[in-house]
Amino acid sequence: MNRKLLFPLCLLLSGCSLLQWYRRPEHAPAEEAARFQFPLELPADSRMKVPGVMATAIQLAMDDFRPPGAHPHSGATAEEQCLYRRESYDVFASPASQEVMLVRFVLSPEACDSKSPVLDMGATYAIDVQTWRILAIQP
Repeated sequence: MNRKLLFPLCLLLSGCSLLQWYRRPEHAPAEEAARFQFPLELPADSRMKVPGVMATAIQLAMDDFRPPGAHPHSGATAEEQCLYRRESYDVFASPASQEVMLVRFVLSPEACDSKSPVLDMGATYAIDVQTWRILAIQP
C-alpha cells in the first residue's frame, strides 16, 4: 500500500470510533399500535409535569449512567442483569441553580430480587443546562 495513503486511512478509521451512532427506539407493529386507544386526557391523579430542561438533563445523565445497549458480562447473575436495566432505578432531579440540574439515580427497592442488600448502586450527576455537559458525578 502507498505510504501516502496509509496515514490518512488510519486517521479516518480512528475517527470513526469517536462517532456515536443513534439507534431509534423499537416501535410496535402497526396492527398492535392500532389496537391501543389513547384517553381523551392524561389521568389527572397520576399526571406529572416534567419540565423540558429537567427531562433533557435526566436523559443526558441516564445515557452516561446506563448507556443504551450496555449489557452485563457473559454469565451474569439475575441480580447483575437487573442492575444493568435502566428501569431498575428511580430518578430524582432538582435544580441546583439556573445553570445546573442535579440528577440522582437510586436503585428501586422493588427492582431486583436480591438475597442480600445492594449498597449504594446509584449516582448523582451535576448537569450544566447551558452547555449540556456533565459537570461532575458523585457515586
